[in-house]
Amino acid sequence: MKKNTKLMLGAGAVLAGAALLTKRSRSHAPLETVPAVDLNKYEGRWYEIAALPQRFEKGCHCVYAEYYQNPDGYLEVNNYCHKGGPNGKLDKAEGKGFPVEGSNNSKLRVQFFWPFRGDYWVLELDQAYQHVLVGSPDRDSLWILSRSPQLDQTVYDRLVQQAAHKGFPVNKLRQTDQSCFTSA
Repeated sequence: MKKNTKLMLGAGAVLAGAALLTKRSRSHAPLETVPAVDLNKYEGRWYEIAALPQRFEKGCHCVYAEYYQNPDGYLEVNNYCHKGGPNGKLDKAEGKGFPVEGSNNSKLRVQFFWPFRGDYWVLELDQAYQHVLVGSPDRDSLWILSRSPQLDQTVYDRLVQQAAHKGFPVNKLRQTDQSCFTSA
């Protein structure tokens, strides 16, 4: 009988967790992306200007990412950060970005550890591919990226306002220290 009780409690916990996740995901309006992303123009280096805190970026400074198309149909994703400070050890995380079919490359599923993939949706992108707002439909991930380590304050404010309008908790947004690229 004790074994059955444990099984019932475990099953109940799983169902309760699933119900909470379902309720949470339904509380957001559908998240719109840009109509299309030209991966040829998106390739290259992007500096993180601000982001919602992520466990994997704890203690990171001077964060940037590099994206390159692989002939096998995915994007090579390389994320870099200096751990502990601008002069800290440079860490690199290698991943793959898989375009979601039918999204015109505006939605990617990014994988750093098999078999787990995360959503990387392009929410705002300027025509010249100089700054971008990227997030996830659950609103737990958000990045403001730029081709340069600094972003004009007016552009930054506009992107933050757009993120807030899309339901992201911008009060938790943290600006990224890019001092290792801006000091001479």
